[in-house]
Amino acid sequence: MTETPLPKATKTVFIKTYGCQMNVYDSERMKDVLAPIGYGPVAGPEGADLVILNTCHIREKATEKVYSELGQIKKQKAKTGGKMIVAVAGCVAQAEGEEIMRRAPVVDLVLGPQAYHKLPEMIARVHRKTGERLETKFETLEKFDALPKTRSVDGPSAFLSIQEGCDKFCTFCVVPYTRGAELSRPVDDIVVEARSLASQGVREVNLLGQNVNAYHGAGPKLEGAAEWGLAQMIRHVAKVGGFDRIRYTTSHPRDMDDDLITAHGDTPELMPFLHLPVQSGSNTILKAMNRGHTREHYLSIMARVKAVRPDIGFASDFIVGFPGESEADFEDTMDLVREVNFCIAYSFKYSSRPGTPAAEMFGQVPEEVKTTRLHRLQALLWEQQTAFNLSKIGQTVPVLVTGKARMPGQMAGRSPWLQSVYFDGDESLNGQIVELKIDHATQNSISGQVLRVKEVAV
Repeated sequence: MTETPLPKATKTVFIKTYGCQMNVYDSERMKDVLAPIGYGPVAGPEGADLVILNTCHIREKATEKVYSELGQIKKQKAKTGGKMIVAVAGCVAQAEGEEIMRRAPVVDLVLGPQAYHKLPEMIARVHRKTGERLETKFETLEKFDALPKTRSVDGPSAFLSIQEGCDKFCTFCVVPYTRGAELSRPVDDIVVEARSLASQGVREVNLLGQNVNAYHGAGPKLEGAAEWGLAQMIRHVAKVGGFDRIRYTTSHPRDMDDDLITAHGDTPELMPFLHLPVQSGSNTILKAMNRGHTREHYLSIMARVKAVRPDIGFASDFIVGFPGESEADFEDTMDLVREVNFCIAYSFKYSSRPGTPAAEMFGQVPEEVKTTRLHRLQALLWEQQTAFNLSKIGQTVPVLVTGKARMPGQMAGRSPWLQSVYFDGDESLNGQIVELKIDHATQNSISGQVLRVKEVAV
């Protein structure tokens, strides 16, 4: 069957993306739904017909950052004689939609994360000057159903959304309120999109969800639509010709079941890398966070995954200064870090989010204490990251080449452990997997010499 070609772009859209990988994916899908009505992407807002701010609400003062950005966009809109359409999308839009419409007249459209498939319809309303310009309903299933099953990608690596939403209700987090309940896409739809990605030369696919290992999607219709878990989905995607690498993000300790742990050992395409946020090493703080797991459970998961995949690298997220965190609680976190030994980690000071239970808790930690603890934690994490990178010197490492580096004559790529990698080479290697003999490492990257190029998987 021949696909209908997209119309030639006659209008321009600039999308600025904040926050998580899901927002990056959503921005790409916004481009997909806008292409059939003639919008082509541009690199900046200057003179664009449509500007979209795809926002994130996780960190403090996120809303203020949006209004600051809108102040700059207002100047650009004035230069177009007011013809530019301005939209605010994402989690700030979901949480603050009515306030944005009231406070920022420059904004024409506000749409939450589950409504971006409605962009063409909403743009039409702006032109007609009739109809609702605020869409923040939780209609994830409708969103999945409305999206094109295939999409254009640029590059050898791509996200593939398989799950959205969160039912965990951690006391510090706004995601359940901005993204809605957990929902999984059917297997058949995921496979169609995966095959499309592979046909375009994608060699690394990252299965994406707010709690991706909570995935429980309807299985293939030809097999009776029995429910599949993430491990079964990973093994199935591995059979799609063309993929050398599979990743998944972001996961939760409560959903690391036995089959998923086993998949790390029996699926070669699944990269030796696990990003499993723990947030704290203190059982007292984990309980206050409503994480639903203990430090002992977390450490047990890491040990079991290490047993089936000895070369695995671990990554995590940490929050310091959560309400009620004592010095002993913080030391529990430091001890957990020493025991696991992470190759990458993301750490933040606790940030109060209005509407979350933690914002009303007693024992808010002074800012200077948070800062001191964060610096201590980051020093340890950076020490571990540097040691992990140095451990690769002398090894032969497969690297997915993702594009030119900043230094002339160099290319950049990613290792199986998500390290940034640099090497001398030309653009003919872009999108290939090259084997490098690593001869240098820093805290943030590794580098080496090309030994050979890996053949494309079939």
